[in-house]
Amino acid sequence: MPDTGGGRSYAWWHETVIAVLLVIVLQFAGWLVPGFLKLQSQLLLSRQLWEFAILALGMTLIIITGGIDLSVGSTMGLSAVVFGGVHSSSGSLMAASLACLATGLCCGAVNGALVSRLRLHPLIVTLATFAAYRGIAEGWSQGHSYSRFGDAFSDLARGSWLGVPLPGAIFVLMATGFAVFLSKTPYGRFLYAIGHNERAAKFSGISVNRIRFWLYTTSGLLAGLASLIYVARFDTAQADVGKGFELDVITAVVLGGTSIYGGRGTIPGTMLGLLLIHETRLLVSRYWGSDELRSIVIGCLLIVAVLACQLVSRKRRS
Repeated sequence: MPDTGGGRSYAWWHETVIAVLLVIVLQFAGWLVPGFLKLQSQLLLSRQLWEFAILALGMTLIIITGGIDLSVGSTMGLSAVVFGGVHSSSGSLMAASLACLATGLCCGAVNGALVSRLRLHPLIVTLATFAAYRGIAEGWSQGHSYSRFGDAFSDLARGSWLGVPLPGAIFVLMATGFAVFLSKTPYGRFLYAIGHNERAAKFSGISVNRIRFWLYTTSGLLAGLASLIYVARFDTAQADVGKGFELDVITAVVLGGTSIYGGRGTIPGTMLGLLLIHETRLLVSRYWGSDELRSIVIGCLLIVAVLACQLVSRKRRS
């Protein structure tokens, strides 16, 4: 098992840097947009966050092992179309929901099998399934969208529990479980070992292929869950659900301190990265109202955050 002391130190300094940037963004937003920081406003606007947040949990674990999953958005689209199709033919929300989750799980399992059994590179595999899953969804739906699933289903995304949006409560519970798994269990330590040195991890007896398979399967299942919440929020299931989500999710994970080379990363760091991107997006959208500027700002923010963390790390070493 590798010594992760340096990784913990790096992660601590990186969370710290991202937290400072988040405070700066929030202060600037509160100054520009009166009422932006009010609790009710934040809870209302947070409904745009939870699908990304759920996807980011699985993505964090995958990137820690040195992998990547570019197909999560396409998996959401295919899962949504399956949900709509099953509901249209059966009229059963339960059957449609189970079919949606099963589709996500199967898509993830295909990725996991190709990566772990056939030893194909995760970038190539998930780039291929990124196109394939979206193509299947578009071919299945033929441009048709499904809607009118009822208020009871919409409560999955629009309802609240103790004043907190229901998807937010679900995410907090899941994030807590993922954080405990990653930091307190042997299998969590195995993920860091795989990311540091896969060959050494294999020689030490870690079932690398089995772990990779289940990571991608879990990522697919989370995409199915995110698709359910998305469809409930908009009351629409169509092939373009989740389009572009993968880039934002990967950006949030990397921004939160997870190394794209593997071996480093934490769930709290990912949550900070998600919040920083979310608040920045909201600020740009509400004050300037420009999607193009929003993308530019997020890209610049990622570069600034990574450079700031590198500068802090170099100063500490010197």
